[in-house]
Amino acid sequence: MFEAQVAVIGAGAAGLSLAHRLSTRSAGSRAPSVVLVDPPPGPLRPPCRTWCYWEAGPGRYDAAVTASWRRLRVRPPAGAPVEDDIAPLRYKMIRSDDFEALVGRDLARCPGVRRLEATVETVEDVRDGARVLLRDADGRPGVLRARWVFDSRPLGSLPAARTTLLQHFHGWYVRTARPVFDPGTAELMDFRTPQPDRGLSFGYVLPTGRREALVEYTEFSPRVLTHDAYEAAVRQYADDVLRLGELEVRSTETGVIPMTDAPLPRQVGASVFRIGAAGGATRPSTGYTFAGLQRQTQAVAAALLRGRRPVPPPAHSARARAMDAVFLRALDSGRADGPALFSHLFARVPMRRLLLFLDGGTRLHEDLAVGLRTPVGPMLRSAVELPSLPRRPFDDP
Repeated sequence: MFEAQVAVIGAGAAGLSLAHRLSTRSAGSRAPSVVLVDPPPGPLRPPCRTWCYWEAGPGRYDAAVTASWRRLRVRPPAGAPVEDDIAPLRYKMIRSDDFEALVGRDLARCPGVRRLEATVETVEDVRDGARVLLRDADGRPGVLRARWVFDSRPLGSLPAARTTLLQHFHGWYVRTARPVFDPGTAELMDFRTPQPDRGLSFGYVLPTGRREALVEYTEFSPRVLTHDAYEAAVRQYADDVLRLGELEVRSTETGVIPMTDAPLPRQVGASVFRIGAAGGATRPSTGYTFAGLQRQTQAVAAALLRGRRPVPPPAHSARARAMDAVFLRALDSGRADGPALFSHLFARVPMRRLLLFLDGGTRLHEDLAVGLRTPVGPMLRSAVELPSLPRRPFDDP
């Protein structure tokens, strides 16, 4: 039997961030005891991945940042690219292994945090807390008792929604034979890729040097591709669009992020909560998650350190979620041309302001100003029909 005031299930970005914030004692507060449960090496552990976000000035995890950029570029399907300086913001890139190493070092120095390698089988409410039933790497059963449980594991299935698309991507970390990249500018969206029948696609380039970069192919669409199709898409983008020439693929990454207007409950028991992507930290219109989960875990940690009930707050406002539902419907229905919509927005709205909008950092009049630069007719038609649309499971035909 293991006991703690707080159990955190899953040592991904959300779980590690919450444990890290709880390991730091603030003035007048007492850090709770924490058990961080991570599955043994195997299929339940996610592969190495990249997280990106933007913020102004120094950040909490800058020591793990691989690279950052002040200039961003968006390329429409044809015509001149749009490029802008987003200062005082910086677009930051963190590799998950670097993040885990940074946070892991800090947690190892904190006597109040214990790391436990085990597979969680069930979580159930009990009197004055919750009980986590688990098995260690050798298959032996165990029990973890905690006052509060925060579960960051991916959902087994998505709740019913009016619209669900997947943001799915495959990227290569490359080194080229000749200097072809501009390390001062990140390619945020390059729509010179073949577009799918439903949704949109774009290229994404994060240069870390003149000859090194993450080169990625991304789709917003209902279904993922095969491995061979992803490889062919990245190859076509690298060879035919970017014309990188001879290159070495040093590693790859693949991921899938749900983009859904489904409500994701953050409380699933009297003492059991979901955090991270499973708790609604992902912005439905963009797939960005890291900044949202930081806001969420910061609020949870603050509540715990002050002895308050630690219900995770929404990572995005009701207004932002409503706008995202309209956008997803317009895109999925084909009313809105995704590449044209994004290209037009980035051409008409300063990138810094647009990034703040996408992260929920703008006021109502600023949101309306951005909305007026979208295709108003398709958006209004999508907004009008949303209330009458049924919510269906994602796997419905």
